[in-house]
Amino acid sequence: MHHHNHYYGQAHILARYAGLDFDHPPRLRGYLQHGWNIGCGWNPVHEFYDGAWRFTWSDAPRRRGHALGRRNYHSIGAPFLYLLDLEPAAEEEREGTLWFLFHGWEGGKIQGDHQRLIDEIRETEPGPVTFSLYYTEYERPEVRRYYEDAGFRVVSFGRRGFSYERTDRRFLFKQLAELRRHKRVAANRLSTAIFYGVAAGCEPAVYGDPMQMEGENPLFGGESRIKRLWPEMLGKSIDLEAARATTDVELGRSWMMPAAELRMLFDWRERV
Repeated sequence: MHHHNHYYGQAHILARYAGLDFDHPPRLRGYLQHGWNIGCGWNPVHEFYDGAWRFTWSDAPRRRGHALGRRNYHSIGAPFLYLLDLEPAAEEEREGTLWFLFHGWEGGKIQGDHQRLIDEIRETEPGPVTFSLYYTEYERPEVRRYYEDAGFRVVSFGRRGFSYERTDRRFLFKQLAELRRHKRVAANRLSTAIFYGVAAGCEPAVYGDPMQMEGENPLFGGESRIKRLWPEMLGKSIDLEAARATTDVELGRSWMMPAAELRMLFDWRERV
């Protein structure tokens, strides 16, 4: 199993949904999409072994992959949607905005005008702001301090892990709990967190300096393509009905499977 399948504890969530061991999920024979993607489900230079299945959240990455000559796709719905079923929401009054900064990764840092972004957030958000930083920015004091000094509550949900090491298996659980406390979810780029927020009941917004990441690959079209294809998801005040419809498509709600079908698809059957 490719170690990316463990990112954010996604394989663990699917195992629990299928009635299997959460802490030690069985091998998933293929590649599991781990974030919202405007391409074929993975980064442009991802390597695949011959004959491997590619498990996407929705049908659009499959279609784009087919256009590139790639095969063996199966759409299953985002693991986050299964988590929503596993962790029903309690009645809780929502307040403020959970704001996600576009983040880098282990191989690339973000660069941008943090103070200008803070000023725009203050002008826009009507209530308290909780600011979410991925660990790559949270562990950079020069970045984290901007938002702490602005008076925002700053949080991080942990590490996605790498090569099965330091994976926070409850990353998405913590993110979901935080989303459910907030009325709005916002970010400076349309990203996975925005779709998760809408699915969890938040009102979305996408605005501010999108910032740049070192070594960012523009092969799939980048920000200009997002503006062309998902204009209904951009802005400070977004039509909630339209956002929910797009979220259902992008997260693959109609492709979700019952537990028995997941076990069959992944060959997670009990051996006797």
